[in-house]
Amino acid sequence: MKVVRLIARDELRLMLRNRVAMIAFALLVLLTLVAVASSWSHQRGMAELRARHAQAAEDAFHAQPDRHPHRVVHYGHFIFRPLGPLAAFDPGVDVFTGNSMFLEGHRQNTANFGDVRQSSLLVRFGQLTPAFVLQVVAPLLLVFLGYGALARETERGTMRLLMLQGVTRRQIVAGKLLALATVAILAALPALLGFALIAGQPGALALPMLVIALGYCVYLALWVVLILLVSALVRRSRDALLSLVALWAIAVVLLPRVAPDVASAAVPLQNRLQTDVAIARDLRRMGDSHNPDDPHFAKFKHAVLARYGVTRVEDLPVNYKGLLGVEGERLTTALFDRYAGQSYAAQARQNAIVETAAVLSPAIAIRSLSMAAAGTDFAGHRRFLEQAEAYRYALVQRLNAMQAEKVRYSDDTAEDAGADRRKRVSAANWQAMPDFTFVAPSGTALAKAALPGLAVLLAWLAVVGLLLALATRRLGAFR
Repeated sequence: MKVVRLIARDELRLMLRNRVAMIAFALLVLLTLVAVASSWSHQRGMAELRARHAQAAEDAFHAQPDRHPHRVVHYGHFIFRPLGPLAAFDPGVDVFTGNSMFLEGHRQNTANFGDVRQSSLLVRFGQLTPAFVLQVVAPLLLVFLGYGALARETERGTMRLLMLQGVTRRQIVAGKLLALATVAILAALPALLGFALIAGQPGALALPMLVIALGYCVYLALWVVLILLVSALVRRSRDALLSLVALWAIAVVLLPRVAPDVASAAVPLQNRLQTDVAIARDLRRMGDSHNPDDPHFAKFKHAVLARYGVTRVEDLPVNYKGLLGVEGERLTTALFDRYAGQSYAAQARQNAIVETAAVLSPAIAIRSLSMAAAGTDFAGHRRFLEQAEAYRYALVQRLNAMQAEKVRYSDDTAEDAGADRRKRVSAANWQAMPDFTFVAPSGTALAKAALPGLAVLLAWLAVVGLLLALATRRLGAFR
């Protein structure tokens, strides 16, 4: 063990003498601190902005005067999804999808106002967050610091000298691993400290935090072992550097960008315009509640009259137009849900293809793990959309029921001067409506969602570690 520590100390001493490496390390630490500060500031600013707009939207909705319930249906309402503390560490897909939604009757909208759509194009190449620094920048620094750890010894002939002095191959590799692992810990420490500060606020969940920290430790350990493996397989430091930079470019930059394009080509997804056209076409086929000869609504009218034992809608104890609103919203919502389900299924298949590419790129695995544990992945976005739609449907149907029960049919169809006043209901009705409350997932659910990514990283580490063990046997051999 003493020999291992001596080798590690000697390797660290060589790294300290490399001014370029030390400057790069200092820049990484500075970049990490800037990323933590900017992410924290951006998160707090966005949380305050959302809270302010959410309150303004609630006040505007409740401030509506006495009016017809169906006008409130078309008035609409904005809701906002509160982000968890871990979103500052890894914002995931939320910067593209947005976290607010406009709710209205007869229509199912999607989230909007994502950061990317409101920022410069540079944001599309990756936000400066602690997760981005650990996923992309930290491995590159480790490459430049450790590429020659073993290749340099082979190139200079010092490997055999060490072995002649009684140092085993395993001790040499263990010492180099210890040195580079120390650098990895120091490089990750600012980001992990920032992660602890970001997550150490009310609402933070311990289990997802633990999974994220473990995942990034495994990811950096994988790069340490991989760098030593390549350095052990080549004879010259220059070849090791070129090979490792190429691996980094492919695994960290190229594959994470290409995999989504491959998934999109393999599983086509309709855009918003195509979906709206298809829904409009199906709505025309579904029926027109304003057409008395429409088969579906003629049958519905007959069923309503039979249920109440009357022969005319004027004789119903409730407003038939309100019942039509309830039935129409039920039908359109079922149609919207069908198209939304198809879209979710297609996106899930696309994500499965991307996650399969993690067997070729550990960067995809750590990104999947990080977003899943932070609750900022596609599943988190879908959770918000589904809860928002459930709230929208309940709100609209409550207003339709209000029209059926509190507005008389004769007033609703009258056109005299006082008809508009008679068909209004008290504003107290929508002032009493419940506000939207997003139900966040539990820490256990977030941690479970991140386990597949962690399993892939551990498999990567096991395979690379085995290859390094095999390559260690050949160190110092004549070639």
